[in-house]
Amino acid sequence: MKRVFAILLIALGCLLSFDAVQAQELQCDVRVSSNKVQGSDKTIYQNLQTSLYEFINNTKFTEINFRQAEKIECSMLVDVTSREGNYFTAEINLALRRPVYKSNYNTPMFNYIDRRFYFEYTDGQTLDFNPNTYISNITSTIGFYVYLFLGLDFDSFSLNGGDPFFAIAETIAHAAPQDPGSENGWSSTGRQNRYAIISDINNPTYQPLRQFIYDYHRQGLDKMAEKPDDARESMLNAIAQLQGIYERNPMCYFLQLLIESKRDEIIQVYSQGDMKIRTEAANIMKTIDPSQSSRYDEMLQNTGR
Repeated sequence: MKRVFAILLIALGCLLSFDAVQAQELQCDVRVSSNKVQGSDKTIYQNLQTSLYEFINNTKFTEINFRQAEKIECSMLVDVTSREGNYFTAEINLALRRPVYKSNYNTPMFNYIDRRFYFEYTDGQTLDFNPNTYISNITSTIGFYVYLFLGLDFDSFSLNGGDPFFAIAETIAHAAPQDPGSENGWSSTGRQNRYAIISDINNPTYQPLRQFIYDYHRQGLDKMAEKPDDARESMLNAIAQLQGIYERNPMCYFLQLLIESKRDEIIQVYSQGDMKIRTEAANIMKTIDPSQSSRYDEMLQNTGR
């Protein structure tokens, strides 16, 4: 597949000039909502939406040329909750999707609400970005999630294929303000923020999470159309790796996010197939996601294949 070949190019250090590259990587639906903010002047929010859309969809974040059909599908909803002059408080609803081989189905890769998005924006402002330098919180935060999306997508096609993108995401996190106890989403002492997400992903102790992403998607879902029983068994082996991380550290933040993103899909996949495999999957999920145990019992209600 294209992403596997692209990863080889990265490994070989293939450097393409930005002028020679035609197609950008993302196809992102970008929205800005100001429903929670008082005031009738909505122009600045419309302009912000346009600026963010162009930044995300027109910036080249890698040296890889994507065809239109290969672009990574995602969405970002910036829900502004308050404004004081040019200073905004918002939440970002993030969603990343990936097509499944030989199907019309898109699997959810990452669903997350970042509740600590604080930024300064002047109407008409140019959104400058450099992953190595903190210029503004708006471009560092959005750029961080772009590279996170790239890493997750590439990981799902090739084992550890997202390495170069996760490294850049970590560089962005390190360059951002690291005020102790800060609630800006970048604090290294925080347990549920951007810094925690990328730290978990790049932590060798949690490498099975990366293995899960590859095995679950490439060895599992991508084979579901042709060999559903084999696919479910491969996905079960992948899910078992999550249990190993849970036993090591049930508070691992990225583990929690993976479970939340994949919960509904896992229930759907294991509501059919061999009962033994379904039971094993249900038992693992009830162990690592105990608050949703009753939902995993749904997987066993259909007694047929």
